[in-house]
Amino acid sequence: MSKLANSWLLGTAIVLSFAPVLIFQGKEFKATDSINITAIEEVKPGYKPWFSPIIKPSGGEVETFLFATQAAIGSGVTCYILGLYKGRTERRKADEAAISIDPDK
Repeated sequence: MSKLANSWLLGTAIVLSFAPVLIFQGKEFKATDSINITAIEEVKPGYKPWFSPIIKPSGGEVETFLFATQAAIGSGVTCYILGLYKGRTERRKADEAAISIDPDK
């Protein structure tokens, strides 16, 4: 890619990263769990959860760490699988090229 195309992609990524911060400036961001609990309590005040967590994290930092760890593991597995399939495809293409060059194999 050219430097101009890379610059445009980088600029677009930066704009898309900061757009929500600028658009929703001053608003409170909540986790979906707390939003859902509030909505359920409004619809059905006597609702009791089916189960509770076995281990409750001691604070928000621990929850954030666990979420980031889960995301890292998921992306690692995904990237490993993509790399595995990419390697298999390249190996298959190399084998086909070697066979077409030397038909005695």
